[in-house]
Amino acid sequence: MKLPIYVADAFTDKLFGGNPAAVCPLDEWLPDALMQKLAAENNLAETAFIVKEPDGYRIRWFTPAVEVKLCGHATLATAHIFYTELGYEKEVLAFNSLSGVLKVAKKAEGVYTLDFPADMPVPADVVPAALMEGLGIASAQVFKTSFDYFVVLATRQDVETLIPDFKVLGKAPARGVIVTAPGDDVDVVSRFFGPQSGIDEDPVTGSAHTALAPYWAQVLGKTTVTALQLSKRRGHLTCELKGDRVLISGQVVTYMQGLYSVPYVE
Repeated sequence: MKLPIYVADAFTDKLFGGNPAAVCPLDEWLPDALMQKLAAENNLAETAFIVKEPDGYRIRWFTPAVEVKLCGHATLATAHIFYTELGYEKEVLAFNSLSGVLKVAKKAEGVYTLDFPADMPVPADVVPAALMEGLGIASAQVFKTSFDYFVVLATRQDVETLIPDFKVLGKAPARGVIVTAPGDDVDVVSRFFGPQSGIDEDPVTGSAHTALAPYWAQVLGKTTVTALQLSKRRGHLTCELKGDRVLISGQVVTYMQGLYSVPYVE
């Protein structure tokens, strides 16, 4: 059985930047174990699988190692494929997910805005030794989000020069670790490390900005923040805090489309 697959680079205006995601529209769900194997075979930070439902579409995201409850860049990439390749024409596209209803609005050619739930970090009750040792730092402000540890450093250089020990960092009990600081030419910089989820460093993490946006909006006293994720591929985002939601905007470009083969499933 041959099924369609697309790969798009999210949160960038050029190929080979941002974060690549595989997008796999389905008529019906494949077995979970098979979707996990396909995500491992794709070996991208996320593979998104989508099935039409009576009230919209349901989206699920798999890293090479696990299914996750929320992913921004793969949702942005999926919306782009729907609009550019699958004939979707309405202004807003809604996905049912493990994190509730997520909406994506097309703003211009190749430009989209995610509407995600805000996830304000709270001070961490316990800071695991593996977190600080894995990051190679002596001290920092440490918070916790619904999914991740959230570490605040003083400067962009502090974030950019981190060389984590991923074997140690992976012992910190969370989906992953967000490290952030004030930016220079943008409001916010960050990196995201997820060895616990099979991704040592994620190039651009939309879901992390559901925590970064409300935190920095409060610190900076503004509701819209510009953000740069400091991976090698770089990622540019604009985030607007709107009540208990975060609007995350970015660009997407298509890299490839093709077919993948799977065994027939009864």
